[in-house]
Amino acid sequence: MSAPKKQIHLGAHFPGVNNTTVWSDPRAGSQTDFSSFVHFAQNAERGLMDFVFLAEGLRLREHRGRIHDLDVVGRPDSFTVLSALAAVTSRIGLAATINTTFNEPYELAVQFASLDHLSGGRAAWNMVTTSDAFTGENFRRGGFLPREQRYERAAEAAAVTRALWDSNGEEVEHHGRHFDVRGRFPLAPLPQGHPVLIQAGDSAEGRDFAAATADAIFTIHGTLEAGRAFYSDVKSRLPQHGRGDSDLKILPGVTFVLGDTDEEAREEAARIRRQQVSPQTAIAFLEQIWGRELSDYDPDGPLPDVEPDVDNVSITRGRVRHVRDPRAVAQEWRDYAEAHGGLSIREVVIDKTARQSFIGTPRTVAVQMDEYVQRDACDGFILVPHLTPGGLDRFVDEVVPELQDLGSYRTEYTGPTLRDHLGLRHPHAPLNRKESA
Repeated sequence: MSAPKKQIHLGAHFPGVNNTTVWSDPRAGSQTDFSSFVHFAQNAERGLMDFVFLAEGLRLREHRGRIHDLDVVGRPDSFTVLSALAAVTSRIGLAATINTTFNEPYELAVQFASLDHLSGGRAAWNMVTTSDAFTGENFRRGGFLPREQRYERAAEAAAVTRALWDSNGEEVEHHGRHFDVRGRFPLAPLPQGHPVLIQAGDSAEGRDFAAATADAIFTIHGTLEAGRAFYSDVKSRLPQHGRGDSDLKILPGVTFVLGDTDEEAREEAARIRRQQVSPQTAIAFLEQIWGRELSDYDPDGPLPDVEPDVDNVSITRGRVRHVRDPRAVAQEWRDYAEAHGGLSIREVVIDKTARQSFIGTPRTVAVQMDEYVQRDACDGFILVPHLTPGGLDRFVDEVVPELQDLGSYRTEYTGPTLRDHLGLRHPHAPLNRKESA
């Protein structure tokens, strides 16, 4: 008798302010109307997904001194939206992206505990950091933190919030490098012990932070080989923190395009990518790397032969896509364009900025996803649709049944909390002996 298949976990990212969402499509709706959030969350729940996931923006981003158009239309507060969604859903997890650099542990502990109580144990916190002074200008402390200190502050923030959740009415006293907290937590113990903690980060510091602290990690690794290497590396870090493989779920963000045939899906995917990367967007992406004003360049022409201005940080603020040396990235893009027959600026940007996508018929996509999970490239996926709010509709109707047919996806929820959905231990439950061996 064969062993049961590893089960696929699915989260769903609400398509809002990002370069994946297509707003020119006639089916695109509002990213601020509550009806959009309801449609999206209820469809995710109908598809038996683990959680819905909201992004965060602490400052409107600028490019060459102008606000990005998408930011102008707004980013609603995550706690407000998710608390409202708790009333119109019953099982789906509710994940909020909340910054650890500019928020206080006591406030965070109360906000997430409130959401966990209101939802019956479905809250999740995606912990992110910010290092730039541009964002800090919106906060009283201003300034910025070096990379090593932002994870140090994040770890301390997480430790203090967990101490508050665990306090059971006892006074909590903490004196650390970043926080001084003394007081009693005002709420009863949480339905799931702690909200599920999600982390996004690929640096060595980010991997260590996830291994020590997070219940799930939102990754960017798009190929099977890269995913397996990342999975192996992060899971190998768990034992030193007294944790086992099942204590941390690895979930890459992915897109998907469906068609009645694989060829139809590929044609649709190419069309969508051109919608996502307009000529103006292609130049904006290029300027982020080159650090120069490049509006005179033809998006359908070749990449610039001028070298990037590595000292110019004023082109784009609050939107850092490349932490590597811009000159190395520029040369990599030139080599890529030449190797593929002389691609244009727009064609290179389309290829180089695409998320990893599953493209094909519903069966093809289900089989591809199943292979990634069964071969330990990940534990599941965070789906990033290109349409608001109906981007999940066809996936739920057609891919979910295929995953169930493959035996790697649930046919019903088996517990009330998000920890139940993800197969996570209660925060104070002992480690499984097999995993600790």
